[in-house]
Amino acid sequence: MVGVTRTAITVRHGAGHPGAVLLTAAVAWAWVVLRRELDARARQAGVPGDVGIVLADRLGCLDRPAFAGFFDTSAGARPFTLRSLDHPLRVRIDLPERAHPEAAQLLGRLVLAQFMAGMATRADRSLFACLVLDDATHAITSGSVRALRRLRDSHAGVVLSLRSLADVPEHLRQPLIAAVGCHAAFSGITTWEGALFAQAWGTEWVETTEVAKHTVFANQPLTRLIHAVRKLGTGKPVTTDAVTVRQVERERWSASELAHGVPAGHAVLSLSSVRGEHAPPLLVDLRG
Repeated sequence: MVGVTRTAITVRHGAGHPGAVLLTAAVAWAWVVLRRELDARARQAGVPGDVGIVLADRLGCLDRPAFAGFFDTSAGARPFTLRSLDHPLRVRIDLPERAHPEAAQLLGRLVLAQFMAGMATRADRSLFACLVLDDATHAITSGSVRALRRLRDSHAGVVLSLRSLADVPEHLRQPLIAAVGCHAAFSGITTWEGALFAQAWGTEWVETTEVAKHTVFANQPLTRLIHAVRKLGTGKPVTTDAVTVRQVERERWSASELAHGVPAGHAVLSLSSVRGEHAPPLLVDLRG
């Protein structure tokens, strides 16, 4: 759990200012590293592109009574940290999406970032750790997409549920699909979303059989007479079948099939193992 106060963000020198109080405490306790960080922060304050202003606004969004217990780091509190996932444990985090939507989005990104950071540094990787995000719309960033590739080596995984790929920044859509090993395309996606899945699933060689009918022209008078009688009786000319069998490369699932051919209550699911083994995408009935 990250515990940060707003006084550590904008540091200005002045009597009674929180920044000056922190600097005085750092000098008194000989915290050389902290003093160096405070001095660097004081030099950056107020310059164009100062990230402290944005960070202060985000922390101010989380500084609410509803989250007081969640961020409590006092001696009597027991804050939960994602770094403690070293034994069988199931944790549910309910985010206030309706009451505090902006804060819920920030907390979702923090939970995903801390999970990935904790899994990369944990010593015991005998247990599989998994984080399930019911709505990962606002948690997808460039850093999280890069960190997804490293979870496999940490014996961990993430399940990201998205209402639509349109909510993901355009430059992250293809890297996101390429970074995850398992995909599920549910009924109701659009054709351009289906094109991203079709591109990720690739193509396969299928055997096709084509049958062409050719009219038979007889040279002998008797044969022509027989063909004429057959045509009078059937109403069709005498033909012969020419069968052609060939290998054709086709998409496993086309964008049109994913957009219009998946029934309600179904999904097209593809799985892959940690050893790199892939299962082709299959239509799965989710109703039981």
